[in-house]
Amino acid sequence: MLDQTAGREVVLASNNAGKLREFSAILSGAGITMIAQGDLGVPEADEPYLTFLENALAKARHASQHSGRPALADDSGLCVPALGGAPGVYSARYASMGGGEKSDLANNMRLVSHLQRVDDHRAFYVAVLVYVERADDPCPIVAEGRWHGEIVQQPRGTNGFGYDPHFWLPDRGCTVAELDPAEKNRISHRARALQTLLQRLREQGQ
Repeated sequence: MLDQTAGREVVLASNNAGKLREFSAILSGAGITMIAQGDLGVPEADEPYLTFLENALAKARHASQHSGRPALADDSGLCVPALGGAPGVYSARYASMGGGEKSDLANNMRLVSHLQRVDDHRAFYVAVLVYVERADDPCPIVAEGRWHGEIVQQPRGTNGFGYDPHFWLPDRGCTVAELDPAEKNRISHRARALQTLLQRLREQGQ
């Protein structure tokens, strides 16, 4: 399938500019050009499910159905075991669920506030990717990546987005927001999931 996909345009089932940059940087080497769904007039899909997998699959099928092209979706977020896995699938709208605004700053403020009550600040990013050739593809390709670290109270760094300024990497002595973007693209949860995805594309193309 990799040979069939190379040189083709694939719809990214997201309008998140940060995700588009990361996906494009990694997949361009495989000859895949990512297009944000909004550029094709594809409306946002509902994300009613409680798992990353179910939401990613729904978004991929939605984008493919509306665009008539192969689609790639991810559902990703931050999970903090001490908070019962929160924010989890609600990572992008964590603050708004508590009555606050929907923004990275508000999400981070709510997270840090909740973690003041607990000693265990371990956390991990998770990304679940789903690739479909068409909306009714019976065999979507699924890949997952995780990136472990811990949450720090004070933000550090200006790169990245989301929870990156608070996501500390003990083995590197910095937050994700302090990493060079190219380095993040090499070691992040999305990078790990994308490498798995590419491998499965290759396997299906043999």
